Amino acid sequence: MTNNPIKKTVSLLFAAVFISTGASSAEKAKAAGEARVFQTAGAATMPYRLFVPAGLKDDQAYPIVLCFHGAKGRGTENLASGSLAYPVLTSAEMQKKHPAYVVAPQCPMGKKWVNHIWTEGAYDSEAVAISDEMTTALSIVDALVKEFSIDTSRIYVTGRSMGGFATWDAIARRPDFFAAAVPIAGGGDPKRAVEWVNLPIWTVASAGDRTCPVSGTRVVVEALKKLDSKIKYTEDPEKSHGVICNAWEDVEGLGDWLFSQRKP
Repeated sequence: MTNNPIKKTVSLLFAAVFISTGASSAEKAKAAGEARVFQTAGAATMPYRLFVPAGLKDDQAYPIVLCFHGAKGRGTENLASGSLAYPVLTSAEMQKKHPAYVVAPQCPMGKKWVNHIWTEGAYDSEAVAISDEMTTALSIVDALVKEFSIDTSRIYVTGRSMGGFATWDAIARRPDFFAAAVPIAGGGDPKRAVEWVNLPIWTVASAGDRTCPVSGTRVVVEALKKLDSKIKYTEDPEKSHGVICNAWEDVEGLGDWLFSQRKP
């Protein structure tokens, strides 16, 4: 295992370069972790923030959580903006109980993790091609698994709003890759339910959401329940989109549940 913040990784699929970016003391105070930039073989780049747990032991592997931000988190400032999961998961309290790597890629302005109209709810992942942004985000995780001592049986994904759609999309593109998923206020593809029967999922949505309608979550939950999946679903009857997106702060036990999941 290495803690070198600048590392070049080459594989048959892509070559990546990690560039550590400078940050002011004010920026560091806003977001824990290191600001990095991922570069693909095609020269495309994506900023991402990486939190490395303290006190790493050479003989131990650690879980990693991929956090997708919402629409307001798009840009280049690389402060994990728009991801409420990131500050919760990197907090001293959470890290004391569950030391883990946490990574938050940043989508460019004007782009989406999933090329779908959010107000339409659920979507067909066969008709909607995987976005370049999703491909890059997943490639970042692949590269981090090679760079650090990461427990590949405990790779998790979560996100809210645009990131909620991204969470459903990530497990659609890689149904056997993640150990658990927490999509919040998003929408997925119910036809993929058969691939997720054994994947631990805790999803959160609200009937009062006018931005990402609850139907986008309900239809997937219903498909999973028909297959006797152990899907966990928390639905609020009236919270607005902005309020339900606070699930990582408001839903009790979410972190403990996530980190208890492990691929067989």
